[in-house]
Amino acid sequence: MTEVVLGVCGGIAAYKACELLRLFTESGHGVRVVPTASALKMVGEPTWAALSGRPVATEVWEEAHEVPHVRIGRAAELVVVAPATADILAKAAHGIADDLLTNTLLTATCPVVFAPAMHTEMWEHPATRANVETLRSRGAIVIEPAVGRLTGRDTGKGRLPDPSAIFEYALRVLHHGAKSDLSGRHVVVTAGGTREPLDPVRFLGNRSSGKQGYALARAALSRGARVTLIAANVGLPDPAGAELVRVGTTEELRKATVEAAASADVVVMAAAPADFRPATVAEQKIKKADDGTPAPITLVTNPDIAAELGAAKRPGQLLVAFAAETHDALEHARGKMVRKRADLIIVNEVGVDRVFGQDRNTVTVLGADGFAEALDELSKDDVADRIFDHVVDRLDSQVGAGRSL
Repeated sequence: MTEVVLGVCGGIAAYKACELLRLFTESGHGVRVVPTASALKMVGEPTWAALSGRPVATEVWEEAHEVPHVRIGRAAELVVVAPATADILAKAAHGIADDLLTNTLLTATCPVVFAPAMHTEMWEHPATRANVETLRSRGAIVIEPAVGRLTGRDTGKGRLPDPSAIFEYALRVLHHGAKSDLSGRHVVVTAGGTREPLDPVRFLGNRSSGKQGYALARAALSRGARVTLIAANVGLPDPAGAELVRVGTTEELRKATVEAAASADVVVMAAAPADFRPATVAEQKIKKADDGTPAPITLVTNPDIAAELGAAKRPGQLLVAFAAETHDALEHARGKMVRKRADLIIVNEVGVDRVFGQDRNTVTVLGADGFAEALDELSKDDVADRIFDHVVDRLDSQVGAGRSL
């Protein structure tokens, strides 16, 4: 049984930690809840004890003979602080240990994940930003907060990510370890499939679910990157900490990606943009002719977003493209890699009930330098990690070669 410490601070989002606790316990993890005194004003001790099935210690002096301020941190395999207030981030960054939770943070040798929740002004304050950077520089993982409704009528960045997203993030850290090899990097990931309208109710699209793109976003986040996720018609839970941009058509995807790529170190084009669109969009629903004959639809070619990005690449910027093919996959992929000036291209053979919408994937990674690696069937999360292993290798080699980043 994996031992998890769930630290809970006194933000208004403390009640959401109950759902996070339930997700951990129902998946077989042992959870020790360590709330601050402020958190207990939001959610009482009996609630945490009932949901975790364990007693809840709140003070350093409780059960002092067992030295809880040292024992809890040492025994943990993962510490998650959710919600993490500006106060706890400041204390953790400066090594202050004035209660059981802050003592636990100082003694923990396992990965530590902070899920902040606070008002936008507090999150953007220079003191908080400096504390976050300090924690990240020491290997702690600080998830970017979500954008949405805050306390009262306020809306902005500072909302606690959805508990299910925090849970998925935490599982990645447990299974893959805490990596920070993308810290300080901006990674842009596209996901999903674009839709080109035929009329007000119909569209031309594809079967992409966005699962591989979302897995790539989670992988980059867990390795410390700032992630912009551009999602085309995806109905998956938002990855905790990603800046999410929703688009519908290929032109919308192009505009958002070109804008985000201007400051990106890595662009991963995992979305499946429609290659064609109708030349005209009917203003009303297209009706069948009396004899049932369909009206002809004239298609025009959409812009090649990856090729545009490849032509505009800055020195040191990496472009990762995808090639989803139904036949002759490697041959087509190598041609695409040259045309798009991609550094890596990820190749998979697709079709009905193959890859699209599935949780597993079988891919081949090709490099512009002649590198090739065929991966056995893996979960899409594992595929994402393997892809970023190659990305990090290339970023590191560019730094070693003195290339400007």
